[in-house]
Formats: sequence, structure tokens, C-alpha cells
Amino acid sequence: MQRSLIFLITISAFAAACVALAGYSRSSAQDSGKVIWKPVPFAIVRYRDSAPHSWALYHAEKKGFLLLRLWKRYLLVDVPDQEVFDIDPEKIKLQGDQAELSREDIPDDPIAISEWKERDVGPMQRIRFRFGQTGSYLDIEIPMLPNGKPAY
Repeated sequence: MQRSLIFLITISAFAAACVALAGYSRSSAQDSGKVIWKPVPFAIVRYRDSAPHSWALYHAEKKGFLLLRLWKRYLLVDVPDQEVFDIDPEKIKLQGDQAELSREDIPDDPIAISEWKERDVGPMQRIRFRFGQTGSYLDIEIPMLPNGKPAY
């Protein structure tokens, strides 16, 4: 009786370890894959205090990361770390209204920005920063839900 109980516990522990390892390998495979970016509806973008002629704003599954197409340039905005990365447009694959970007295509070094400001402006979250020390300002306004979370 005791031997069969020990055998059953050993088998169940082995099965639990196999399930945990399978989950780990699946999540690490997803981390190294591509990220699908979806458009942010009702967002507002301003460059040099006026609306650019051509722009699009996308969000990822993970909150706080935005992909901005500004004319022919793509910028990855990391809101929690207050960093902006310049993305090679050749690395972005557009599929309908979505964009696809591989994690390996994100550069290691962010571009130089200054004067990062983030605040809630009524039903919008405003992110404003300057390119370099004396460059132009970029404003991004994202719609917020009544509970204060982003609407995307």
C-alpha cells in the first residue's frame, strides 16, 4: 500500500514538472516571436504643435508600448521606461490595419529624447517629449476609460 502511494506521488510530481516545463517553453517561444500591433482608435498625434499629414498609432498586447508611424518613420515608444526607439521601416510588415514587428528587430539603444512629460488630460493620457535637447516636440494623446485605464 505504501509503495503504491509513493509510486503515485512520484508519477504525479513528474507529470506536474512536465506540464510546467511545457508551459515555460511555450511562453519563451512566444516571447521570441513576432508582436502584433493593433491601431489605437481616436488617438491624437502632434509634431511641432500641428497634426502630421501621415501618421498611425498602434498598441501591443502589453500595455505601455506604442508603435507610431510618423510619415515614413516608425518609433517604438516605451512609456514605463520613458524611451523611444527608431525602427527600420523595412522590418515592419503591414497586414490590413495591423502591423507586425519581430522582437529581434527592436534596437538595443534608444534615440536621444528629453523633457519627457506624461499626464492625464481629462479623458486622455498625454505623452510629450522632445527629440534631442533642442529638437521638435512630439505629443501623443491616448483616449482613457472612465476608470483611468487606456481605452485600447
